Amino acid sequence: MQVRDLSAQEYQALLIRMNANPPIEQLPVWQEYEATIPDRTFWGYCAIEASSVEAVCAFMDYKTHGYHFLRAHHAPVWAQKPSASEEQAALESLRTYARKKDKRLAFIRLCVLHELPLCRPVLSSVPYDATVIVDLRGGDEQILARMKPRGRRDVRKALRECNCTFADETEQAAACFDEYYYVMRQTAERDGFSPAPESNYTEMMRCLGPDSCRLYVARSKEDHSVVCWEMDTISGTRAVRYYAATLSGKARNHVADALVYYALCELGRRGCLDMDLMAIGSDFSPSLKGLNEFKCKFAKEAASVAPDRDLPLRPLLYDALEKVKSLKGAARTAPGAE
Repeated sequence: MQVRDLSAQEYQALLIRMNANPPIEQLPVWQEYEATIPDRTFWGYCAIEASSVEAVCAFMDYKTHGYHFLRAHHAPVWAQKPSASEEQAALESLRTYARKKDKRLAFIRLCVLHELPLCRPVLSSVPYDATVIVDLRGGDEQILARMKPRGRRDVRKALRECNCTFADETEQAAACFDEYYYVMRQTAERDGFSPAPESNYTEMMRCLGPDSCRLYVARSKEDHSVVCWEMDTISGTRAVRYYAATLSGKARNHVADALVYYALCELGRRGCLDMDLMAIGSDFSPSLKGLNEFKCKFAKEAASVAPDRDLPLRPLLYDALEKVKSLKGAARTAPGAE
């Protein structure tokens, strides 16, 4: 296989040919959004070819801790599911291509279906190889009927008991995101993670636009405050539940269940045929298994996806980065470490 640069026009034409519902992160509007985040720069489009174009990629250059790496979210986008040998040949060609084009790069992070010897587990972030995809065809009752019995029960209970109203507040949130970001900060404090800056959410909504990014909200009937929200993306006929936040203490009345169902129905009315709930745990990513109880009830089966892996371009540097990561992990777990 070989890899060649693509113009924006060539890339977009080939991307749609590869996949009628391309990952939102592989669309030019997403690269425009990511370029608003410090230390992220659009790097380029490319095609992976054998006798014909096998796959396409859009790459962002990430700078962190003094080194650069390439990020291809949910890519390569393949015309057909690759065999292990095809994927191996594609990655070998990508490695040669990237090394020649940009000698600063330490590695490429991209989605790789098979376990291949030239790849490593990611240095940072939590990759996943399973997700839940909900079928939105047939209207509200059919969406509910296709859930697991527990999902139907929880949604119905939530609709009966949670003291909330539900609405699409995309335009309102695009104008001012403050009250929604307050709920995200509460969620982050409760669940132990650091939220992205508020500007990440507002720029995402601005760059993607209302046709590709919607925000659905549950508000308390008592004081009209935001209790729960989710931000969903749309590419083609596929929606993705990208971000969500819930006020502390409110999750136990299943308001999130009712909001997910509301969003599923609304997205179905907008012409979406399915919705990806993004990331559940598995033996590959056991740390994510806490997500399974909530997400898996909305569909009867999970779906497999190619997880993120790192493709080292400068092996000695990558080995050093792995060593630093290992030492930091050991320091955190040492007796007396906070």
